[in-house]
Order: sequence, then C-alpha cells, then structure tokens
Amino acid sequence: MSASADLDFELPNVGPGPDPLTLGGLAETNEAVVILLQRDFHCGNCRRQVKAVTERYGEFRERGAEVVSVLPESPGRARDWLRDGASFPLVADEGSQVGDRLGQRVRFGAVGRFHDYLGRMPSTVIVDLGDGRPRRSYVHRGTSPWDRPTVDDLLTELDRL
Repeated sequence: MSASADLDFELPNVGPGPDPLTLGGLAETNEAVVILLQRDFHCGNCRRQVKAVTERYGEFRERGAEVVSVLPESPGRARDWLRDGASFPLVADEGSQVGDRLGQRVRFGAVGRFHDYLGRMPSTVIVDLGDGRPRRSYVHRGTSPWDRPTVDDLLTELDRL
C-alpha cells in the first residue's frame, strides 16, 4: 500500500523500527499511525508525553496502531533526546518539513520558525490506514506547550476507527 503524498514521509529513525521510516512502510503492517509532532530537544512536556505513551504502548499495538514521535532535530540530537528510551519509532525531522506539511502550529512568526522551542506547538495526527487510502482521522493542534491529548484521548480516537 502506498501512503498518500501529503501524508507520506521518509525520515531517519533513531528509535525501534526500520530506518529510514516511511508511512508507506508502516501501512503494510498497521491499521493506524499516531504521529506525535514534538516541539524541540528541550521540551520537557514532549518527553513526558513519550514516557506516558511508552508506558501504555501495548494498548496502541492491541488496536493495530503504531506510534511515531517526530522531533524537529538532527538524527544526532534525536538520539540524545531518546536517552530515556521509547517503545516506538522516534524520527528526526531536521528542517521540520513533515511538521510543516502536517500543519504543526508555529507561534511568533519568523522568530518562532528560527527557534522551535519558542514557536513550535505540539500536534498530534492519527492516520487511518485501514481502507487502503491513508487519511487523517484525528488532528489536535496544540495552542500552548501543555496542550496535547492524553493517552486515554488517543486510545478513544483509535477505538472510533
């Protein structure tokens, strides 16, 4: 199955899973993908989110879903960011092309684009892969560094697919 062009990506994966990681490759073995668009290397809320998802990762897998955390950093910085570990792929989106394409909010105009920590807000996209045509089934665009769905929110959305 090939992923639709606006959703597909190929990024270096520093976590578990294939490297590079593509949405099309995930579509071969999963019914859905939960994409967590992180803010930057220094974001403590992002690290807490990854830890919370890691602790309940089995519940995502039971629903046929893979989780992918997208960090707008180089692969080297992403490896350092992963020091606490994760049960799922962590991809390096240096240049933030995937975050931009998926509509991740950036505050403060050019200043926010220059420094992700100041401008980039957390976002989550769930891609339904079930019918052979990947489509966004859920989107949450955070308005602050703390505005992100809980693990229970994400699992509820997956149950609706």
